[in-house]
Parts: sequence; C-alpha cells; structure tokens
Amino acid sequence: MNYISIRNNQTLRIKEIPESAYLSFMDMNVGLVSGFTDRHCVNYFGVEEGNFVKLICCIADDATHEIMVSSCKVQKGQSLASFSKEMYCFERFEREIHENFGLNYPDHPWLKPVRYPADRSDKMQTMQNYPFYTIASEEVHEVGVGPIHAGIIEPGHFRFICNGEKILHLEIQLGYQHRGVENLFLAKKKLLQRTTLSENIAGDTVVGHSVAFAHVWESLCGVDVSRDIAFSRTVALELERMAIHIGDLSAICTDIAYQLGSSVFGRLRTPIVNFLQEWGGSRLAKGLIRPGSNPFPFTPALAERLKKVLDLLEPDYNEMCEKLFDLPSALSRFERTGVVSNEDAIAIGAVGMAARMTSLSRDIRSSHPYCLYPELAHVPILKHHGDVYSRVQIRRREVLQSMEYIRKLLTEVPIQSPQTEMKMTLQPDSFCLSLVEGWRGEICHCALTDANGELMHYKIKDPSFHNWMALALAVRNNEISDFPICNKSFNLSYSGHDL
Repeated sequence: MNYISIRNNQTLRIKEIPESAYLSFMDMNVGLVSGFTDRHCVNYFGVEEGNFVKLICCIADDATHEIMVSSCKVQKGQSLASFSKEMYCFERFEREIHENFGLNYPDHPWLKPVRYPADRSDKMQTMQNYPFYTIASEEVHEVGVGPIHAGIIEPGHFRFICNGEKILHLEIQLGYQHRGVENLFLAKKKLLQRTTLSENIAGDTVVGHSVAFAHVWESLCGVDVSRDIAFSRTVALELERMAIHIGDLSAICTDIAYQLGSSVFGRLRTPIVNFLQEWGGSRLAKGLIRPGSNPFPFTPALAERLKKVLDLLEPDYNEMCEKLFDLPSALSRFERTGVVSNEDAIAIGAVGMAARMTSLSRDIRSSHPYCLYPELAHVPILKHHGDVYSRVQIRRREVLQSMEYIRKLLTEVPIQSPQTEMKMTLQPDSFCLSLVEGWRGEICHCALTDANGELMHYKIKDPSFHNWMALALAVRNNEISDFPICNKSFNLSYSGHDL
C-alpha cells in the first residue's frame, strides 16, 4: 500500500507519506478514483525541492471518511504520463503543476495555463497568446465577454463559439489578477497576518477559508479547541451560507427581470449580515475566526437576538420562495436551462452544490465532519436534474436547513472557556490537510513545515477550482441569452481561483 490514510484536520510527519515511482504513483491514484463515485481528488500539487518536484496527491473517500495521501519525486522539466488521460478530474491539477514547475504531459487532453502567476515556469506563456479552442466554419461565430465586466465582479474572459444564438462551446480564461496569496503565507511571519490573509482568499467566503486555516494551524500546533469555539465556527459557517444563498436568489431574480424577488431577497440578506456585524463587528465576519481563540464569544444574549432575527426572516423568506417557484415565467427560465449531467459532474470532479445538483453527494459536513456537524447529523440536500432549477432549489432548501441547524445549536449555548494564551508552535517536518464545506462547496487547505517548524509550503483550493468547468459544460446548447442566469446560478469565484 503506497499511501497513508488520515482523517480531516490530522497532522502527520512528511516522511510518513509513502513515496513511489511515478508510474506506480499514477496508476495507484487513478485506480483509487476510477469507478468510485464516493471518491475524488481533493488536492494534487507540487512542492519544489531543488532540481526536483515532490508531488503530493490527496484522495478523499467520502464513505469511510478517510483521505489517502501519497507522494512521488520527479525531476524538473521531465515529461510524464498524464493522470488526466485516464481520469479527467485531474486535468486542472496537472495544468497547474505544468504551469508552476514546467513538468510536461504530452498526452494531456487540455494542457493550457491555469492562472498565469508571476512565478510561473514559462514567462513566454502570456494572456496575449492564450490558445483558445476554435472551430473553422462559416456557420459559426465567436462572442467574447470580459475581462472587463459591468458591475463589481472580478475579471475573467468568456469566449463563446455560437451557431446563431446557440452556444456550441464556452472556454473560460482566468488568471487576470493575483495577490500571490500562497506565497504570502510564507512571507508573513505573524499569525495575525496569516489569519487576515485567509479571510481575504475569497471575499464571499470569509468564514469558510478562515476556519480551514484555523484548523490547519491548530492541528500543526497540537491544539484542541474548546466547545464554545467549535460552536461559534459552526454558527458562523451556516450564517455565511444563508447570507450568500439569499443574496444569490436576489441576483438570479434580477437576471430574469423579476423585480419583486430581486428586492425582497436582497432585503432578507441584510438582517443576516447585520447580525454578523453585531456579533463581531464586520458584516462579512472578518475578525470573527482566530486560531486557538474566540475573540467574540457567542453569548446567551446574542442567541436571543439571533432567534428573533430568524423568527422575523423565515415567514417572509418562505412567502417569497413560494411566489418565485409558483411563477410560470420564472420556472420557464429555470427548468432545463444550464444542465450538467451526473456523468459529467463525476468526470470533472465537481464539488458542493455543483455536484449535489446531479444527485452526487459531496458535502464535507457529512463525509469528513468537523466542528459540531457530527452532532447535527447533517444530510446533504440533493437534486437530480443538474439545471438552474436544481441549483436554485438547493439554495432555497439549504437556507431553511441552516436555520434549522442554528436553532438547534441555540438551545444550548456553551459556556465561554477561559481566554488563556495558547502555545502556537508548529510541529517540524509535518503535513496537515483541512477540508471545510463552504457555501460554494469543498475548501481544502494544505500546509507543510520544515525541520525548524517553519511554514515551507501552503496550498489553497477553493471549490471554484473544480467547478468552472461545470459552468462551461452547463451552457452548451443553450441560448447565449441564458448565460447570465447560468453563471449566477453557480456564482463561482475569480479571486478564489486565481489567488
């Protein structure tokens, strides 16, 4: 057995990760995923070691709650057989490894740049010479959208190939803005600086990413947090899910010109984010999550306040949902629009809502639970048609499910633990992986330390890394006028992808 099984948020010594020859490494990891719908790759990345690259692959088994970790060492510039030729779900991971380290995959089906980071291996690869897919025909035309978009979203370029109004193919090119977040985790030496970085990986997933970072740090330091900290994190995660889902329902109504839904759902998001500000001083929950501590304890008084917020919100939310889903003109835009099949979701390694809309049950809250989710016995909400309607229905029901979970938690608010100074010293020569189910899907943070207990590599994966391909597949054979609603029904992250 050339892998080691760990659990979510578990730390192990780097030398405990089995290392094998590349072809054995490839055959094993492809074999671990092939034919298993409850297994998928949660991370696959490289770590530079002089003239070599250490490849680390992490395969999650959602049925057994295990994460199978293996490694391989290859020389820079080497040509390798591609995992992606056998299992397409590895394609973006390998493209990133190729872009970062110059490893070549001659048989890769789609070997193109992913992010264009400043430290990429080949500086000749630029935005201006991106190799877009083309179709040579007098019957088709191309439509370019972006990278400068209306509104406040971040830059990305969408290249459509259309026959009349019908989309035949969409290629999504990202990588226009970078902050160098992963390298900043190494450059910044103070814990507060690194925690602040985690809050800014994706602006709409402050809680999700900061909880993942906190779990990594606490595990590497051997720190077990008290129940009140786990309680606060669970409540914050579900509040973030509610706020974004309700806000996205408003935006989806805007895209179908349903002004009432746009206005009411937009209003209903406000009390959620206002409560977060009342709790921790930020409507986006910045400053709320800190490794090993609880800077803003959740008190019984806050519990009573949140109960009132939910009691006022729920009837208005249900009434607006009933109006939206009884509206024939809305249903005609939702149903059978932007379909992704279950087979395609499995093939591309979709996670979160993009997987659950096709009946593929991928939800870290149940498969690799953390915080207080084991007590909540979370059951993922699944739909089956993979269309806009399925994605909107998941949002509708997950808001109600989050309310249910929060109300259950509020029946017994834990006593605040003593605020003592914890020793936060990283274990040397160690590896840790943390999985968190953000509102968009599976977040993965990995960290490696050196012999001195210093952070030497930090790897971040936002769920958008998996799911941008799902959007590209969803719009095929749809009218180009349906792209905005397809896009918003996923609401993927540019900053979480480009880092």
